[in-house]
Amino acid sequence: MFDRFLLRLIQPAVLLLARPMAAAGVRANTLTWTGFAIGMLGAALITQEAFLPALLAMAASRLCDALDGAVARQTQPTDLGGFLDITLDFVFYASIPLAFAFADPARNALASAVVLAAFVGTASSFLAFAALAAKRGLHSLDYPDKSFYFLGGLTEGTETLAFFAAACVWPDCFAPLAYGFAALCALTLVSRLVWGMRAFDSALAPLSSEIRND
Repeated sequence: MFDRFLLRLIQPAVLLLARPMAAAGVRANTLTWTGFAIGMLGAALITQEAFLPALLAMAASRLCDALDGAVARQTQPTDLGGFLDITLDFVFYASIPLAFAFADPARNALASAVVLAAFVGTASSFLAFAALAAKRGLHSLDYPDKSFYFLGGLTEGTETLAFFAAACVWPDCFAPLAYGFAALCALTLVSRLVWGMRAFDSALAPLSSEIRND
């Protein structure tokens, strides 16, 4: 929900960092893999209940995630880069609730399973819409720089990271935080189903190939 606003806010700083990196020959895919590795380190730290170091690792991971796209746009975005970015992002997002389950199975396992099930719903609706949008030549006005149609919702990257951060700061509250976030994911899934019906139903689909997530 807040991704588009956050991206506009941090974009100048990200570009300031990305330009010299691109000039120095740093590859976008290298940043993607680096961010993923640091994110996996964060997940491993959570399993050992080192929650604050894990939070720092996640922050560094997401900085790399912001930089890889910016560096790619300074050079030449590729389909491989887009594929790696979204695939490794989803693996990272799934690894954090799973790590909390390993940290305290008795208290967190069920809540983690609920969150992961919610992630499946939001991820599948996101990817299904992107695939069909590409087939129809639809473009998003909200995220024009993305390599595929980026469908928003109540629980985007910003909200997911806020949930992870809250869980690291208050690990004893992981279960209620997880159930609350899963409920928001369910609302996101419903909104995307409605949006998909509007976009792909021949009687309801917009005439323009450029559409905004409302």
